[in-house]
Amino acid sequence: MVAFPSLASSCLPLSSVIPEPGGRRRLGGSCSALRGAQIDKAYQIFKRMPVKDLVSWNSMIAGTARNSCLKDAMNIFSKLVNSGLVPDGFSFSSVLSACAQAGARCYGMWVHQLMAELGLEMNHILSSSLVDMYAKCGRIDVAIGIFKTIKRNHVSVWNTMIGGLAAHGLGSDAVMFFREMESEGLVPDGVTFVALLTACSHSGMVEEARQYFEAMTTKYSITPRIEHYGAMVDTLSRAGLLDEAYDLVKTMNVKPDAVIWRALLSACCRYRQTKLGEITVKEIAFQGSGDYTLLSNIYSSANRWEDSEEVWKERKKKGIRKSKGLSWVELGRSTHEFKAGDRSHPDTDGIYKVLHRLSNKAKSEGYIPLTELVSKDVSEEEREENLTVHSEKLAVAYSILKTMPRTEIMVSKNLQTCSDCHEWMKIVSKD
Repeated sequence: MVAFPSLASSCLPLSSVIPEPGGRRRLGGSCSALRGAQIDKAYQIFKRMPVKDLVSWNSMIAGTARNSCLKDAMNIFSKLVNSGLVPDGFSFSSVLSACAQAGARCYGMWVHQLMAELGLEMNHILSSSLVDMYAKCGRIDVAIGIFKTIKRNHVSVWNTMIGGLAAHGLGSDAVMFFREMESEGLVPDGVTFVALLTACSHSGMVEEARQYFEAMTTKYSITPRIEHYGAMVDTLSRAGLLDEAYDLVKTMNVKPDAVIWRALLSACCRYRQTKLGEITVKEIAFQGSGDYTLLSNIYSSANRWEDSEEVWKERKKKGIRKSKGLSWVELGRSTHEFKAGDRSHPDTDGIYKVLHRLSNKAKSEGYIPLTELVSKDVSEEEREENLTVHSEKLAVAYSILKTMPRTEIMVSKNLQTCSDCHEWMKIVSKD
């Protein structure tokens, strides 16, 4: 369990006291070791400053947020509030960014409340930060509500809203907001079209994506960049149009990057296109653990176990470590973090009882474990057990164990949720 000391009163008013963390601690626990070490040096210098003005506080909050040390950014913001200084717009935009990345909705709501109590004047940066935070924390309805009450005379606010709708798979709504933006006289920019094409990609709107991709150049004179090509390749790949996607990659005006090749590789895995998957993975200059995982899954889904095993051996030989999937839930005053097969939580016995009950219920309602996703030549039972203890399922089980019926559960994750967990969650979340 990871506790946020600064979250002890995260949903209370501004006048409430947020306790300091007990004892000396090193920063950087929520980010990479290298980033954490540098941030820790900055924090030690910051601590030794005899007088800390608002600029120094803001520098620490922004630095930790930008380096993905998200818990630290929120803790430092809480200390700023307790210091007697009044946070400004820069303070709030930085900590809202941290909340958005961490999925810390409760803390984000408290930050929003502080802004209201201070009567902070809203500009397009703060407006965008609020919309982004609620959208990324799962409350797209609140994001839309805020969007409708703020000044919308800057393209960045519209971009944030369209991007939020895209992330939630609300492609038709994203298109509607884009048309409304045009009707209000705002001119879309390159970022707008990245968000719009992503919305089309996540909603299977292939024809619309083609039209907007063309309109970029013909109507708005925007030259497609790598991000636009990436969104278009992703749109075609998700729709199963792998040959067309590959042709687009080969004819692009810019050199395709790893993100584009990975979008294609992911689709090869989904649609079991082994040959194209082998071609694609060779194009990725600096292969990460996810690339090996996808290629291994492509082989295992085709029952090519020896090839799948060779992929893992090659990964180990190159010293590439597998990215650890983590899921976390924010309940009350703490954030609880889980990894696959985790048995370190104090409530492990209860969690696993609930988990197996949920899995049995899901099976009775038609859920079939996607055991082909397990890239190991083991028995069917072992594959199913491997899927059962994925981190997001443990997080859901813990939330059900600790909350009342019909309580909304929001799980955050550092990696993409696998298709098996996606199907499982759709069934267990039904009434």
